[in-house]
Amino acid sequence: MNPSTAFPENFVWGTATAAYQIEGGYQQDGRGPSVWDVFCHRPGRVLNGDTGDVACDHYNRWRQDIALMKQLGVKAYRFSISWTRIFPEGEGRIHPAGLKFYSDLVDCLLEAKITPYVTLFHWDYPYALYQKGGWLNPDSPLWFEKYAATVIKHLSDRVSNWLTLNEPQCFICLGHGDGSHAPGEKRNHAEILQMAHHVLLAHGRACKVIREHAVLPPRIGFAPVAVYACRHRKAPSI
Repeated sequence: MNPSTAFPENFVWGTATAAYQIEGGYQQDGRGPSVWDVFCHRPGRVLNGDTGDVACDHYNRWRQDIALMKQLGVKAYRFSISWTRIFPEGEGRIHPAGLKFYSDLVDCLLEAKITPYVTLFHWDYPYALYQKGGWLNPDSPLWFEKYAATVIKHLSDRVSNWLTLNEPQCFICLGHGDGSHAPGEKRNHAEILQMAHHVLLAHGRACKVIREHAVLPPRIGFAPVAVYACRHRKAPSI
């Protein structure tokens, strides 16, 4: 391999998932509905009527899944937390079963010598908060801050790597712009920009909470989506 194209020694190799994509157990142990639960249950919104109700059943098979990752030699695992497993209504009442699930998951990853990377939000916005205006509500950054603070309090003694939000361009523009993703609505340009503003504030508030309250020294990021376009010049004729 050309040294100029080699990966640096500190490059992290691993695998990643999102809660709604793999967990299933969508009503199990008191979990509340997210916008994706409601969206997928609407006839005609998803191909073949597929939902994440069961998905990979990771909520019940997580020990086997981690064993498979260990067998594959995975050294890092990025997963997201389902907001409504912690707060079934998005705020207020905390659900202990949800916290225990993610705490046990982290413990098992560490036992398998797999470094956890925790994403706080990967699109599955609490439906109860959506009914209050969702990201358009000026209180939405505060809702996210309280949720983040709860997760940090219970997991930061074992987790150092944090991502606040996954692909905000997608969950705002696809979910609220063209309506192809959950929650499936079409807002005007001004409302889209207001949502984006609140999302950025939520990121900032979560970062502040992590820095101030994390037990282990944190590394914080987020996961934007980017498009790279390359124009190929026509090969010269011979």
